[in-house]
Parts: sequence; C-alpha cells; structure tokens
Amino acid sequence: MPKLGVNVDHVATVRQARLASFPDPVFAALEAERAGADGIVVHLREDRRHIQERDVRLLREKIKTKLNLEMATNEEVIRFALKIKPDSVCIVPEKRKELTTEGGLDVFGQKNKLKRVTRQFREKGISVSLFIDPEIKQIEAAKFVSADAVELHTGRYADAKNKKERISELAKLEKASKIVLGEGIILNAGHGLDYQNVLPVARIPGMHDLNIGFSIIGRAIFVGIYQAVKEMKKLITEE
Repeated sequence: MPKLGVNVDHVATVRQARLASFPDPVFAALEAERAGADGIVVHLREDRRHIQERDVRLLREKIKTKLNLEMATNEEVIRFALKIKPDSVCIVPEKRKELTTEGGLDVFGQKNKLKRVTRQFREKGISVSLFIDPEIKQIEAAKFVSADAVELHTGRYADAKNKKERISELAKLEKASKIVLGEGIILNAGHGLDYQNVLPVARIPGMHDLNIGFSIIGRAIFVGIYQAVKEMKKLITEE
C-alpha cells in the first residue's frame, strides 16, 4: 500500500498572505503525523512565497516521520538543503510566475547538471527524487543521473476533462510505472490528486509514496487537518 506524504505549503500560503505568525505549517505537520501521515512535504521556492527557511528548520527538528523537501536546482536552496539534511529532496522545475508546478522536470535536457546535484545530496545521505512527466526518455534520464526515486507528475490525469481522457492519462501513468520499477527506481506520484481521483493512482502496483497537499489543506478548512489527513490515508490504503 502506498504511503502518504502531506504537503503543508498552503498553510504557509495563508500565513504569508498577512505576513502573520499563524496558521503554522509546523503545527499542521504535527497534526498530519498524528492522523497517520507517513511523511511531510514542503517546497522551499526561490521566491519564498509560502514556506520559509525557518519552517524547514523547525520541521527538521520536530517531525517524527520523514521530511521531503521539494526544490529547484537553485544554488542557494541547494546549499541550505545540504546543511539542513532533510530525509529526501524532490527536484522540481520552478517558474516565478506559475501558480503551482506546471509540469515535469526536463531531466533528459539537463542530465549532466542533475547528475552533479544528485551526487551532492547522495554523498550526504539524502535520498533524491525527480519530479517527471510519465515519459520513457525522462525515466531513462533519471536512471542515468542515479536518482533514488521519481515522482510521476499526475497533473494531466487530475485535470482530465472527461472519463476517456482520464483513462488515457491513467494508462500512461501505469505504463511509466512499470518502466520505473523495471529500472530499480522507487515509484512515487503526486500533483492534483484529491479525494475523488486518488484511488486509481494509489492502486498502481509498486506505488511507494503519494504526495498530496492542496486538496488536503482545502478539506482541512472545513473538517480540520487531522480529519482531512485521516480521510485521505483511509482512501489510499483501502483494499
């Protein structure tokens, strides 16, 4: 059964809207763990629009599960991550004007740079995941750079306009998943997953982690973070 990584970025989004001291993403993370989350995910963006360095430091100190730090290949963020030593990093593409990550990382187009970055983290005992579209050339490139894991971008599946399109996108994820596992790479997935669409992805054989944020935090507005995480955890672990 897949494990649940809860992304608490958008708790910080609300806080930063008023530059206040609350709501606190660290408290949200601890509540998520109490509800059964297997890990906590945060994205330290170059523009620091939500999560701040202080949040990452406190999470590293206080959470009991694992800390997965999403990040671009920004040298300042790389230095910070190497110092903080999260359990894992997930390298993602990043654009200043995007609302959220718009697609997978072009590993194929920057293999040499990513091989160097991956080596830096692995030498410090930090596991490296790459956020990629479900494409063969990107999976092969992830193998070339010695990534420990890939996180398949599920955005196109989540945004499908109709049943036919959703089935087609799910088939792409299933095909890519087999290739990932065949290469001996850990299989994760995330982006746009919610309480209505998560189950088919959770049932893909070999799925290790599902990293979910926005839908859980949105649900938490109405039922609280503990209940929102508990509901998602139950969904993805159902037989």
